[in-house]
Amino acid sequence: MFRESFKYVLFSCLILLSLQLLSQVVVTPKAIIEGDTIAQIKLKEVTVIPPYKFSNNRQRRRYTRLERYLRKVYPYAKLANETLKQINNNVDSLDSKRAAKKYIKEADKALQKRYGDELKHLTVMQGRLLIKLIDRETGSTSYELIKELRGPFSAFMWQSLARLFGENLKEEYDKEEEDKMIEHIVLRIEAGQ
Repeated sequence: MFRESFKYVLFSCLILLSLQLLSQVVVTPKAIIEGDTIAQIKLKEVTVIPPYKFSNNRQRRRYTRLERYLRKVYPYAKLANETLKQINNNVDSLDSKRAAKKYIKEADKALQKRYGDELKHLTVMQGRLLIKLIDRETGSTSYELIKELRGPFSAFMWQSLARLFGENLKEEYDKEEEDKMIEHIVLRIEAGQ
């Protein structure tokens, strides 16, 4: 009796195991080259970013803090770039300057409503990083973007306010020298590290 039930359990396990193995068969595209069949597998591009070389512990702590801040503000810079492209496409399709101004004003209100509270809670350092990242992503400084979308007077007012607090909306992103550490972290974020 015990032998027969053991055989039944063993036979059932073998069937389940073979079914599991058959279900894992993957069909891959193939190519025939000089009579040989070769599987063609597309691999994702892998970006290899060497580790950042620190000269001292202070620089290592700065890097860690920058990474934490960049992980918070980088999505806003990407969003700013996408939103700017969308706004420019929509403005280009409008036939009059008046309609374009109205559209920009409505888009500004919608963005303020959606992201205003989140952006108000950024630290000063996170705000500085966001200004630099916007320049990196869009190719234009924050001052130039405000001037283009809201007009020169508005850009002047925002720049004056920023200067009162020791900031500069005209600050450009320099990935080769000043912002080398930021660029390294951003490349790591983009690579999913």
